[in-house]
Amino acid sequence: MKSITISGSKRESVGKKSTKALRNAGLVPCVIYGGDEPIHFSAEEKAFKKLVYTPDAHTVVVDLGKDGKYNAIAQDMQWHPVKELLLHADFYQIFDDKMVTMEVPVQLTGASRGVLNGGVLRRNNRKLKVKALPANLPDFITIDITDMKIGHKKYVRDLRVEEYEIMHPDSVVVVMIKTSRTAIVEDDDDTEAGDVPSAQTDDEAAVKEN
Repeated sequence: MKSITISGSKRESVGKKSTKALRNAGLVPCVIYGGDEPIHFSAEEKAFKKLVYTPDAHTVVVDLGKDGKYNAIAQDMQWHPVKELLLHADFYQIFDDKMVTMEVPVQLTGASRGVLNGGVLRRNNRKLKVKALPANLPDFITIDITDMKIGHKKYVRDLRVEEYEIMHPDSVVVVMIKTSRTAIVEDDDDTEAGDVPSAQTDDEAAVKEN
């Protein structure tokens, strides 16, 4: 899994007054849990942009200079209720020999036969929670939807591999192809992708039906 670095400084004082002073200075108070004891630090708000404004999953290297580097994953982000300001960030320290759980995005590849024939692609789960050693955490879980026809579904049980454990029941549907009023009857002949429209979502299908 890809990693990003957040540079910060260790905090000696963790009271409300010092936390307020940090925020007034454009810094975000943070804590790393999971080690022998919590590690309090602060970092500039802009340091979190690559972590927050992306659909990808990342591990994090928290670089505190002379106070060391820590491998971690983001656990919780607290935001201002009105302004788009990050108020606090919690991280969980990870170790090479200890399992870790985090959400990983689902990536679809291929052009579904069912969608090409007028069906509607429905993504029930855009992220899945997985458990693995840090070295085995995937950047994303890939599903090839090329052979999916109208009515077909991909379940969690279809996605299981040895490298990591998906923390959802086998019966959970991740992606499916729904029928629609514009769908045509499918046969076993191969469909030429160039002769049919591209994938449509639930919203696009609703517009066509109305």
